[in-house]
Amino acid sequence: MLAEIGRGSCEAGSFEIGFCCVPSIYILLGCRMALFGPQGPWRWHISHPDAILTGETGTVIPTGNAAIISRYNHHLMPLLSTVDLAKWYGPNTLFSSVSIRIPHAARVAIVGPNGIGKTTLLRVLVGLEEPSAGLVQRARGLTIGYLPQEAGLSGTHTLWEECLQAVQDLIEMEAELSHLEAAMSDPQQAEAALARYGKLQAEFERRGGYTYETRIRQTLTGLGFDGGDYRRSLSQLSGGQRTRALLARLLLSDPELLVLDEPTNHLDIAAVEWLEGYLSQWSGAALIVSHDRYFLDRVVDHLWEMDHGRMQAYRGNYSAYVQQRQERWEHAQQIYLSEKVRLEKELDYIKRNISGQRTQQAKGKLRRLSREVEAIESLGFEALQNKNWGEISSEADISEHTMGVDEVERHIHALRGPSYRPPSLHINLKASQRSGDLVLRTRDLQIGYPDEGHPLFQTPDLLLKRGDCAALIGPNGAGKTTFLKTLLGQMPPLAGEVILGASLNIGYFAQAHEDLRPERTLVQEIEAVAPSMLLANVRDHLARFLFGGDDVFKKVSVLSGGERGRVALAKLALTDANLLLLDEPTNHLDIPSQEILQEVLAVYQGTILLVSHDRYLIDALATQIWEIEPDQARMNAFEGTYSQYRGFQEAQKAQQETQAKQAVVARKNHARQRPSAEQRRRKARLEEVETLITSLEAHLDALTHRLESPPPELKKVQKLGQEYVRVQKELDALLEEWESLHETI
Repeated sequence: MLAEIGRGSCEAGSFEIGFCCVPSIYILLGCRMALFGPQGPWRWHISHPDAILTGETGTVIPTGNAAIISRYNHHLMPLLSTVDLAKWYGPNTLFSSVSIRIPHAARVAIVGPNGIGKTTLLRVLVGLEEPSAGLVQRARGLTIGYLPQEAGLSGTHTLWEECLQAVQDLIEMEAELSHLEAAMSDPQQAEAALARYGKLQAEFERRGGYTYETRIRQTLTGLGFDGGDYRRSLSQLSGGQRTRALLARLLLSDPELLVLDEPTNHLDIAAVEWLEGYLSQWSGAALIVSHDRYFLDRVVDHLWEMDHGRMQAYRGNYSAYVQQRQERWEHAQQIYLSEKVRLEKELDYIKRNISGQRTQQAKGKLRRLSREVEAIESLGFEALQNKNWGEISSEADISEHTMGVDEVERHIHALRGPSYRPPSLHINLKASQRSGDLVLRTRDLQIGYPDEGHPLFQTPDLLLKRGDCAALIGPNGAGKTTFLKTLLGQMPPLAGEVILGASLNIGYFAQAHEDLRPERTLVQEIEAVAPSMLLANVRDHLARFLFGGDDVFKKVSVLSGGERGRVALAKLALTDANLLLLDEPTNHLDIPSQEILQEVLAVYQGTILLVSHDRYLIDALATQIWEIEPDQARMNAFEGTYSQYRGFQEAQKAQQETQAKQAVVARKNHARQRPSAEQRRRKARLEEVETLITSLEAHLDALTHRLESPPPELKKVQKLGQEYVRVQKELDALLEEWESLHETI
């Protein structure tokens, strides 16, 4: 006899489970439409006290115990997925046919040009906007932490109170534990309070209830806040600080899925490296939009590229993506060239035989060629590879009309190669004349402002030679821009001197683009540095920096940050400078623009002094690293790449830790050799405390076991609870004393 006893469903899986029983036998039947009509084979997962079993629909499992049955193992189901997702505003389509899956513990980045729809896609995925078409499926109960580019945090509460919101459930559990401790002293409430207390305390400890304040401090420190910021209200924080505050709250809330839109925008290098370390240890999933290529290299294992409304998936980090993208384009280009040759040969055969003895063959080939050209125009060359006509016709909208020979020829000639070619070099920075071998030298240099009374930092004696690239790094506010202005002679040094080499023509790229005039058009900005350039040449020059059509007549005041940066680079390219001072040149640039700039600077024949947070650019170009340490009021100079510098720092840190440990051991050995009376007393007390701790821990374990199976008498339960609280407090006091004694011996 069979009888249905249950079914289930899941938003992310859309399924039903039917299962029937006879004594000691369960038969599993998974179905979508009919309860006992298996469609599959479907995978199932069973867990019960004796075993965890996995199999397929229709398997018979002998067991005498009840089983909990699910359609899939929970971790095999995606946290979030989409089907044919699309978004458009009026006639403008941002993206379409986007079908993606985000599994547990995934690390996915979305990359693509500015304005392609990355932020809009994130907002649709988290539910802040509705899709124009398609479906977003989220796992039941999924918790999402979303960081927009600019946080909308406001209010009079403090930064610390904002972070406490992320652990509000732990705070409530902590308050309930205190209430239960008081209730256990009341005979009428003791039994119920004790039962609840044991379960709640275990859950509180498992979720880190005893360490949440420490975690808040660690997170805020890692993201660049100091102790003085904790009690500042959100209204007193800058926009960047409020974004960092929201990021801290999201990390502390520990969601299943983090969705981060440009999380490194307001972080200095130290904070970004802390975030990289945090995410590498974090167990949840992350979906990230970022222009920080080094960050993507360290954090993600999949990239989705958005371009012209489509989504292309790549495996690996950013560097792997760049290589795969190039290989994919080369393969697509090869297909395009070979297929176009084949189509032209087919056309040539048709033209030669359409009016001859083989006219029927030629007409048949013309019909097939007409359909094939339509399919290519609809789907592209790549999409037709390894597919039969049944599959192609189901995907492409192919008309019944057969083109004529001339019409087919026009369409074949109009076919273009792959449109997603990786960024290529279109601009050139050239030096008008060769500088001397010595480009820059400093002696006993101190940087700062006279009215502050002390230097921001002092530098070692620096030497920059022709062809070098020095990267100046340090936290925000350390004085990097002030250092550049001192080198340019725009402000005097507090002490020491700057010596510039011979035959220098300096080009300066300012972070704030102060040299751009808001009322000027792009054409006027170029004419300001090249007054003799003809308008046609001005337009050609701007086109190399992705400004075309009527965009060249836009005013600077209406440009985005990235567009202003490209105008500044366009002007810089006309200066013929042989020494470039670049202050955050990749700020606001999307990844394709960053790649182009990197290619340009890599082949530049002059000398570069680069101020940047872009570690990928620094690692690719720099031959020297100059790092400002504001806490020490000094600059460190290192000959080598950024990766070599970080390796050197890690080796130094490891050596210092080893030396510190050796020093502690030496002090302890010395103390053991000639112990004073006070040291002997402390050592004796330490041994006594250790014995007491061992005894109390054993006693506490015994009390715990007895409370798990409490006696029926209420007074005995109450007495056990009071004894447990007393022993725990005594143990805590002894542990504090042990730590104090251990540090002094």
